[in-house]
Amino acid sequence: MARTKPGLRFQPTGGTRAPQVPTGKKQRLPIERLASDGRGIAFFEGRTWFVSGALAGEQVEARVLNAHGKIVEARCERVLVASELRRPAPCPHFGICGGCSIQHLPHDQQLALKQRLLAEQFSRVAGIEPQEWAAPLSGPELGYRRRARLAVRWDPKARHLAVGFRAAASQDIVDITQCQVLVPALQPVVEQLPALLRSFAKPQVLGHVELYAGTALALLVRHTAALADTDLDALLAFCAGLHMQLWLHGEDEPAPVHAGESLGFVLAPWHLQLAYRPGDFVQVNAAVNDAMIAQALEWLAPKPDERVLDLFCGLGNFALPLAQRSREVVAVEGVAAMVQRAADNAAGNNLHNTGFFQSDLSQPLDAAEWAREGFSAVLLDPPRDGAFEVVRTIRALGAQRLVYVSCNPATLARDTVELLRQGYRLKRAGILDMFPQTAHVEAMALFEAGQDGPSNPTGVRNA
Repeated sequence: MARTKPGLRFQPTGGTRAPQVPTGKKQRLPIERLASDGRGIAFFEGRTWFVSGALAGEQVEARVLNAHGKIVEARCERVLVASELRRPAPCPHFGICGGCSIQHLPHDQQLALKQRLLAEQFSRVAGIEPQEWAAPLSGPELGYRRRARLAVRWDPKARHLAVGFRAAASQDIVDITQCQVLVPALQPVVEQLPALLRSFAKPQVLGHVELYAGTALALLVRHTAALADTDLDALLAFCAGLHMQLWLHGEDEPAPVHAGESLGFVLAPWHLQLAYRPGDFVQVNAAVNDAMIAQALEWLAPKPDERVLDLFCGLGNFALPLAQRSREVVAVEGVAAMVQRAADNAAGNNLHNTGFFQSDLSQPLDAAEWAREGFSAVLLDPPRDGAFEVVRTIRALGAQRLVYVSCNPATLARDTVELLRQGYRLKRAGILDMFPQTAHVEAMALFEAGQDGPSNPTGVRNA
């Protein structure tokens, strides 16, 4: 191989590369609009800046968190010219903690932002909008969260135990003293727990802690080695003082310290109680969960003689209320343990017209034995990845009505394209404000089978 001459440098095609924006740099920026995650967007020197804590129309001083290519992520350090919409953030950890990123925006404007994101996804991806927009489903904007995980990390050099939430755009842990989105019953736990954990003889064995509120209050402690006897005694005394169950999670599955204790939540409008264990998926917002179930029942309108399919059924959150109104409910879930838990919940509520099945819901449904009889209506509540393979065979099941509950508008819009191709019409849609103070969007959509074959709205490709 020939050697290059000393000092000779080669330039990449296209000229010199612009220097990267250094982390920590401060920059004054005009914010033009909000991104889908609630961050302000600015355009400066050929780069797009995403600025957390900034609102459209503001002039801010932002600090760079990281930069890659033409994208810069930053945090608002100082507001030079404020938007008339800006309000004081209720939480003292705002701007440092990675949660509750849009609490400086009034709640009605938070709802408008989420509604706009859903509409944009339907328009851009599916080339459609629903025949009717439903009003947002919302509840209290604070004091709503009945479950939370606190990160815990021992720093041996500083001899400090961090207890809190992840920082924005970082793996650092922000020590917290309060969390106003937790239900009131859990707020004293957050205030008192960090000091208790820092007093431990062996804090280095702690992993994380989780808080639960429902039919009982509970604290789960994840530990990587055995707790010291004094530390366990302190935990037991702490939980007794706050009337909480104590669960431990070591090498085996989580278990309560006192055998026989259990966790659950109530669906009061339907006189139902569902049991769960740590690690199971539970909607964190009880008020919006109840409103979501009621709306799903209204939209799906199951009749007493109908067979209904509930996909991604979890613990039976939808399946059990559906069973009260239908001849039969078939509920399907990918996780075997959850299938058994849902079946136990049905039996515990004296509902015997339900069948629960484990199935890989990343695959088409039409070959499943439980699907052969068909269904009048379908409800599905998939994870963020959506349910593309499932919806590809929905029409073959004979369903005339379909309610899709989504935690990701992008995959809902993608799956909408497939449902439209099968002849379904998007009758109604709206947002579910499951996580106030955050930009997370959940949504519900009602599809009805058309009588004239598949539709093809503008912007939907046939390929």
